[in-house]
Amino acid sequence: ATATAGPRSFSAAEVRARCAQGACLVSCHRRLYDLSGFVRLHPGGEQLLRRRAGTDVSAALDGPPHRHSANARRWLEQYYVGEIEPGDEQVPPRGRTGTGLGTDYRNPGVYTRYNHCLLPQDLVDWQKPLLWQVGYLGEKYDEWVHQPVDRPIRLFHSDILESLSKTAWYVVFMVWTPVVLYLSWVSYTSLAQGNTRLFASFTTEYSIPVHKYYFPFIFLLGMILWSLLEYLIHRFVFHMKPPASNYYLITLHFLLHGQHHKSPFDSSRLVFPPVPASLVIGFFYGVLRLLLPEVLGLSVFVGGLCGYVIYDMMHYYLHYGSPKKGTYLYGLKAYHVKHHFEHQRAGFGISTRFWDYPFRTLIPEETFKKKD
Repeated sequence: ATATAGPRSFSAAEVRARCAQGACLVSCHRRLYDLSGFVRLHPGGEQLLRRRAGTDVSAALDGPPHRHSANARRWLEQYYVGEIEPGDEQVPPRGRTGTGLGTDYRNPGVYTRYNHCLLPQDLVDWQKPLLWQVGYLGEKYDEWVHQPVDRPIRLFHSDILESLSKTAWYVVFMVWTPVVLYLSWVSYTSLAQGNTRLFASFTTEYSIPVHKYYFPFIFLLGMILWSLLEYLIHRFVFHMKPPASNYYLITLHFLLHGQHHKSPFDSSRLVFPPVPASLVIGFFYGVLRLLLPEVLGLSVFVGGLCGYVIYDMMHYYLHYGSPKKGTYLYGLKAYHVKHHFEHQRAGFGISTRFWDYPFRTLIPEETFKKKD
């Protein structure tokens, strides 16, 4: 609940003691924030913890602060725990205060709440399922859903429906990997029979035989098609802007993707639950069966299914993993965080940024640079 007796005061000695015990405390204009539970989720947070060596995280940073969005500053306020006692502002060595995780927080928010509590301006009742509330937000929905919070979301009144809407990351791998392996074997052995020909439904004279050795290339084609489909769905379906007057489209958007942008670190909602996923996957398989010969369509489909599994695992890792600084995954994680906190209308690639280039939705490079 919101504090009523005013913020708690912390002495410099108490802050240092907490840091020595493994806490991650960041100070800004005497305001103190406890980022212990979040720092590892921030790009580079794991490396910062290794370098901190029992001091305030801001003391372990090198170079000027990074440029962060207004949403990032609002996000920080969720971890506000109190004030540093007057005269003790210079908690970290070398007099470095006011920054944390490379972020410039010179103008912190005015909220005075403790961790994970309800913002005064929140427009929903977090004690009740959100799915049936968001449709009433109308023109306020788009702004509200793109102001992320660090707290779990409940969608349904029914415990059964609620459980079906949540999934641990490893469930996707356990459910779909055996399917990929089995269908790959079926596709390869079927192609090995030599009965599959392309364009055979139009002409037998000029049809093209599909050899079993083509399977890896067809599989790869399916993965590439999936990456394109992933981009298109993410951009045009997940990031549609529902009409403010349409309760049902707002509700649908929140169910499909809005919930993820409102609570991007809800670990139970980072991958697609197998039950609804099977319906979507079955639909795409049916489309391929109509367009291509049975075995050829299956070969493309299994490649796409593999691409989907990689995509879901990658998405979870970009939120909860700690890639090493300078690696491809580190850059991709920073890119995806920018998508959530600052550029919701760009940066739609998750497993790859490739499609953001030709479709001109790449997040500008200057947003990743440090301030002077």
